This record gives sequence, structure tokens and C-alpha cells, in this order.
Amino acid sequence: METTAASKTKQTTLQISGMTCAACANRIERGLTKLDGVTSAHVNLATEKAKVTYDPQKIDVRALQAAIQKLGYDTVNEVAQLKLEGMTCAACANRIEKGLAKLPGVTSASVNFALETARVEYTPGEVTLEELQHKVRQLGYTAIVEPQRERVEERRDEEIRRQQRKLLLSAALAFPLLWSMVAHFSFTSWLYLPEILMNPWVQLLLATPVQFYVGGPFYVGAYKALRNGSANMDVLVSLGTSAAYFYSLYLTLVWYGQGGGHAPSLYYETSAILITLVIFGKLLEARAKGRTSAAIQSLMGLQAKSALVVRDGRELTVPVDEVRVGDIVLVRPGEKVPVDGEVLEGVSSVDESMLTGESLPVEKKAGDAVIGATINQTGSLRIRATRVGKETALAQIIKVVEEAQGSKAPIQRVADVISGIFVPIVVGIAVVTFLVWYVFLAPGHFAGALEKAIAVLVIACPCALGLATPTSIMAGSGRAAEYGILFKGGEHLEQTHKIDTVVLDKTGTITKGKPELTDVLPEGEEREFLRLVGAAEKNSEHPLAEAIVAGIRKRNIELPDAQSFQAIPGYGISATVEGRQVLVGTRRLLERHGVDAQQAYAAMARLEEAGKTAMLVAVDNRYAGMIAVADTIKETSRAAISRLKQMGIQVIMLTGDNERTAKAIAAQVGIDQVRAEVLPAEKAEEVRRLQAQGKKVAMVGDGINDAPALAAADIGMAIGSGTDVALETADVTLMRGDLASIAEAIVISRKTMRNIRQNLFWALGYNTLGIPIAAIGWLAPWIAGAAMAFSSVSVVLNALRLQRMKIQA
Repeated sequence: METTAASKTKQTTLQISGMTCAACANRIERGLTKLDGVTSAHVNLATEKAKVTYDPQKIDVRALQAAIQKLGYDTVNEVAQLKLEGMTCAACANRIEKGLAKLPGVTSASVNFALETARVEYTPGEVTLEELQHKVRQLGYTAIVEPQRERVEERRDEEIRRQQRKLLLSAALAFPLLWSMVAHFSFTSWLYLPEILMNPWVQLLLATPVQFYVGGPFYVGAYKALRNGSANMDVLVSLGTSAAYFYSLYLTLVWYGQGGGHAPSLYYETSAILITLVIFGKLLEARAKGRTSAAIQSLMGLQAKSALVVRDGRELTVPVDEVRVGDIVLVRPGEKVPVDGEVLEGVSSVDESMLTGESLPVEKKAGDAVIGATINQTGSLRIRATRVGKETALAQIIKVVEEAQGSKAPIQRVADVISGIFVPIVVGIAVVTFLVWYVFLAPGHFAGALEKAIAVLVIACPCALGLATPTSIMAGSGRAAEYGILFKGGEHLEQTHKIDTVVLDKTGTITKGKPELTDVLPEGEEREFLRLVGAAEKNSEHPLAEAIVAGIRKRNIELPDAQSFQAIPGYGISATVEGRQVLVGTRRLLERHGVDAQQAYAAMARLEEAGKTAMLVAVDNRYAGMIAVADTIKETSRAAISRLKQMGIQVIMLTGDNERTAKAIAAQVGIDQVRAEVLPAEKAEEVRRLQAQGKKVAMVGDGINDAPALAAADIGMAIGSGTDVALETADVTLMRGDLASIAEAIVISRKTMRNIRQNLFWALGYNTLGIPIAAIGWLAPWIAGAAMAFSSVSVVLNALRLQRMKIQA
């Protein structure tokens, strides 16, 4: 559960069971949105989750759950298994049980003293596992969350097994009915047909369990939908199969009342085969939908299961969930780093490719940061845990991907609007179809007219329409995560394909962001000059300042502390060192303070033309010299920019650096348009100026001083470093720090949108063509049922193709 500081609203995600089609998702969404205190609600049919933003002063999670249940669906609570330590008697167990039961969101708590375990059923939106553990600690005991598989996946697997059992029963009972129908075709006259299968009572006996046991959930779903003033897939299936079943039952009773004799033409096989096919289609659909979460499962599989920690001078192997911030963790060669941390002792190389995409191992020594789930290769490391549990880089990545997969893309509104009115229209078409056939085309032929109406009802189920968008979003965002591209939501995945202009920051984006001190041109004694410059710059966090200070310290120059320091964005810095005022920065900075530095401009121009960033220095309002730093270009920048141009995308470099340096860097990587000497606040204005020209702009930067521009752009892309995955202002995080990821993100968006359009075209086109074909009598009901089942499965399978898409040039 998340709280947004600005509005004091909360956000929760509820797992829902019982949805069968897009109409169900729409009904829940509308029902939740109408509640007083609910700001927004998004229901995803594919993930079976509702994401709700609400005001806790007006409504709580229990009320949200009650509203969902009133609409005819259920919310699924989580079950936590806790291993307890510290209990001494049954009274301890009772105390923990009562303490846990009192927590808001806990439905039930059961503590077993003999096994030293607790089983807690709770609502994830109201209470977290960490809060359960904290409560147990407050009571004086220790609770460890026992490792277990993803519970949602377990429930899905159990549902699939239940559907399999029903399918086997339904198929076994429907097969003799199918046999009796097929044997009547002229081309199957050779097929042996036992006389008993033609007996109406036998057919009734076979069809009834299928109709009311296997097909029971359709009746329940239809009743709940109609009770709440709407209609869904269950209504169509129930109407179609009931019409066939009860008409056959009527003919059976008439036949019996007339004393038996020659059996009439019955339609028991229509209802039984329809239900069997629908169940079969739903089973295939559930299996395919389960595969859309493969990216999440593979990410979760990267996490270490246990950690070797040092506590009270002893080395203990504990589950990774038990590692706490500040723990000392030992990592041997070949082991996974269990949590994010800082190296205290040891030297090793670590494979970080799973997060950063960097194929070469990274050398680690004391003071360096390590990331959980990366692999220690050569030496042993002793690290201090700095981020554990949900705070680790991997956990944040999983969270971003889950949120993206559960979000709703704007294009889905098309499907939502259509599916909201679709079922009542189809029922109306089915009634008209029946009347036209019964009155005009085949007067008095009730059975034939009924058959056409049933075919219309069955073939028009809007399942495929509801799955068209969310399954593609899930598969596309999951595939993107495998390439180190994190879309924060379905809307960003959709919008990225529209980008026609990419604006790039220079430092840390085009270049490596690790500049080095290259030139020192003092007016006086060099050592004293560097001592004052280093003292002034060491308080700055700017990459150029860090390069200057590192270069000066390499010369073994001691740096005094500055008495005052001020960073002036876009200009440079001002500091007081040992009573002397020191200015380091641009021409404009010195001009602002009335310092004449004309004699340095020629040398400065030469340095800038060589692609170096030159900075002027003044001491006590007199020009004192110049220093220059150079930042190397990333190896992939030129090829990445070339690829963007080939895709028809305009590339612009936007930097606070001077024009000569900016143009020198731009020329090296093939950028034609450069905006130089732009202040951080002006970058956002530059983005808005491009948007005013009708451009769809992506701003790419480091997510820090580029934040205003990232927020202003149509799509803000933040260059990450593997650990910086929670960049709030960015819509897309490029974890690998590589400009090639920009083109890859756009390609993924284009292919995902193409896939969604294919799905929507298939789902809408299928119904548009299928309904009239069924209405004119060219489709038998059981064929319509098979086609309906195939439509949903085909949409999901088409979305799953995204999991194998190639995006490299």
C-alpha cells in the first residue's frame, strides 16, 4: 500500500476472483469509481487485479472489498506462514495470536505452539508482512516469514487443476452426445451408433451434470451480473446453453407424455459440447495468461535464497528475508550477493550483467557498492547490508515491472467502451435472429430458429476483447525488463512509440560522466592555484567538480576546508577559502562578478574545440587561471544515435556546457542540432518549445539536474546505473546506461502497439464477421463455441509472441 504525500490518498492493489470477461472488469471498475472517497480505479482482466486510489478518511480497504463482493466477485486474501521463536508456553501462543488478530487487515491468525508456527490470513492493502513481523517483535518474540512460492501463481495453478478435472468430466459425458450427433451426418453413415445413445433419457442423464455442475459457475456469474444491472460472458453462455438444454428437456417430456416411440431431434449435445469447449478455451487461456508473468518469475529467480551473516561473532546461514540493514554479510567466490551493500573488506570482481547489461565483471574493493543478485566471481567479500527486502535494487525493479504489467494503457478504453455495451446488443441481435427465422425464413420451425439464436449468443462472447490489451502490455513490459528497460506504466509503453524527437543531455548520457582533469593553466604558482581550486570544488557534487578534486589529489596536494560554498547552476561555484573569494566557472560567472579574463579566451577556445570543458578561475575578483576537464564518449553513443536517425527520429543535444565543447562532442557522435549553455531550468522550456512545434519529445538524462525537463517531456527517460531504478521524474528507466536502449524502448513500444492493434482487430473483426455468419445459419452452435474459445486463446498466444521479440538492429 502506498501513500501519496501531495493528496494524502492511499493506493492499494486487490486480487479479484470470478471475472470472466472485459464486461466484468468494467463493472467492477465503474462500481469502485462511484464510491465516495475513491479517486480512481483500474481493473486488469489479465492479472485479475484492481488498483485503487482512495481517501482513507472517507473509505477503507474493507469497504472496497465489500463493494467488490456486492458486485458478485470475491477478493483474495494472502496467507503468511511465520516461523516463531521465543515462545515458552501456550500462553505465549495465545498472546501472539490475539496480537496479530487485532491488526487492521488481519482476517484470521492461528498460532501452533508445538510447531512454533503462525498462519495469518490478511489483506495486503491494509497490512504488510513487515508489519506482522514488527507486531510479533513488539510482543517480545521473533517472526520469520517462511519462504514460499508466489501465492498468486499457486492459486492460478490450483484453478487450472480444478478446470482440468471439470474438463475431463465434461468431455467424458459430452463425447457420447457428440457421437450420436456425428453419426447422423450422411458422410458418417458407416459409423456404428448404439441405440441406447438415441434414448432421450440417456441423453438427459449425460447432459444434466455438464449443464449444472460443470456449467454451474456460468449460472452463478450470470445471476450476479444481472442482479447488478449488467451482462457479461456468463450471461451469453448461460442463455445459449440453457435454451438448447431446456428446449430438449421440453421435447423429452412431450415424447414421454406421448408414450415414447421414435425419439425426437434433441439438442442436448449442443449445450454439453458448448460448455465443454468453453471450459477448454478457458483452460488454454489461463495457461497462456500464466506465461505472461514469466518475466516477473525470472526476475524473482535471480534473488539469492540465503545469506551468510556474522552475528555475535558467529557465522550463521539465514534466509535472505532475515537479513537486516547493518548486518555484516560474507560472500564467497561463486555466490550471489544476497542484498545491496557496501564492501568493508576484500577485493573481487562481480558480474553485474543481470542488472546493468555490462558483460565484463566489475572490480570491487572496500568502499564500493554491490547490488543484490549479482554474482561474486573471484575473491571473498565482507559487506555491510545497506538495503534489504523491498528496498533492494532487484525488488524495486520487480515492483516497477509489476506495476507496469498491472496498469491500463489508454488504448484499452476503446475495448472498455465496446465491451460495456456489447452483451446487451448481442442478446438483442439473437432475439431478432430468432424472430426473423421463426416468422419469415422458416415459419414455425422453432428448433431451427433457436439454433441460429444460440450460435449468435455463443460466438459473440467478448472474452478476446478484454484480453487484447492487458496481455500485450504484460508481455511487452516483461520483455523490456529483460533488456534493462523499465516502463513505469502501460500508458508510457503506449506513448513511447509516438516519439519523433529525442533530446539528449551530454554529461553522463552521451558521455560516460566520469571526466578527468586534463589541463591546468595558472597565472601564478600552480600548486597554490590548485590548492585553492580544489578546496572550493570539494564541496560540490557535480561530476566535473569531482574530476577536478580527484585530479588535484593525485598530485598529492592537501586541500583546506572552505569557509563558505555556493553552487550557481549553469554558471559554476563561489567559495571562500582561507579568507579569499574563489570563483570557478564560465565566462558569464566572471562577467557577473566584474572580472576581466579577456586574455584567457583564445586558449579557452582551443580547449573547447578539442571537446574539453574549460573553466575560468578568479581569486579575490582577479583572473587567476584556467583548468580543463574532458569526458570520454560512451563506446555505443555514435552507433545508437545513428540508429535513431535511421528510424526517422530527430536527435538534439541539450547541455549546459559551452557551445564549442558541445559542438565538438556532437560532431564525434553524429548529432547535427545542439543547444548549448542551457541552464537546468531552461531545459524544460526548450522541451516545451519543441512540443509547441508539434513534436513528440523524449528527454533523456540522468534524472537529477534534468528532472524538470524529464517531467516536461512527453516521455522522460532516465539513464540508470542498475541501482537507480526509482527515478521519480522518469517515465522510462534505461538501467544499462546505454543510448542504444532509447531505440530499443521505441522499438518495443512500436511492436507492442502493433500487437495490441492486431489483437483488437482480431477480436472486433471476429465478432463483426462471426455474428452475421451465425445469424444467417452458416454456423452450428458447437462450431460457434469452438470458434469463440479459439478467439481468446489466439489473442493471448499472439501477445506471447512479444516475449520472443528481437529488438537489436
